[in-house]
Amino acid sequence: MGEEDAAELDQNSYNGGEDSSKVLTLPTVLTLGRVAAVSILVATFYVDCWWGRTATTSIFIAAAITDWLDGYIARKMRLGSAFGAFLDPVADKLMVAATLILLCTKPMDAVVFGPVPWLVTVPSIAIIGREITMSAVREWAASQNGKLSKAVAVNSLGKWKTATQMIALTILLASRDSSFERLLPPGIGLLYVSAGLSIWSLVVYMRQIVRVLLKKK
Repeated sequence: MGEEDAAELDQNSYNGGEDSSKVLTLPTVLTLGRVAAVSILVATFYVDCWWGRTATTSIFIAAAITDWLDGYIARKMRLGSAFGAFLDPVADKLMVAATLILLCTKPMDAVVFGPVPWLVTVPSIAIIGREITMSAVREWAASQNGKLSKAVAVNSLGKWKTATQMIALTILLASRDSSFERLLPPGIGLLYVSAGLSIWSLVVYMRQIVRVLLKKK
């Protein structure tokens, strides 16, 4: 939830680009495409046939790829922009949150788990709650001083969180098709790993913030 998320993950990749004053750079257009794709994802999710499930999974995979691609282009071609730096994590969080909520509305029933309605809901609450909290914390840190901003800068733990999150959601979307039902258990397991990493990374960020605040006293 792009850290970010591949979300927050690519935010720093926009900073320092030569075209930072421009609004519609190529990476930003790709990011806007991800935002627009959220509504299509929601629509196809509720199409109860094979092509609807295939389309939903394909849209999410394409969004994950463009999340990496826009950051790569911004770095290599120096096409970063302030607007892109703001929009990139927003697009990631929208896509991930929408996907998690959609999966919660139509719980999947696997023989190995049985009818457990909270199976996806619990990690979804943890992941979305973490993203909301970190967004607020980063906004507050940015209004304070440089040290606090550094304390909440994206780290490797956040990157692992995002990677497991994207893979888990791809698996869970694909497993809605009967041909890939066997992938549901590992997909659920990976989603819980992602939720655990989300909470762990939040704790790490909070500890760093506390250390900075204590040094100021």
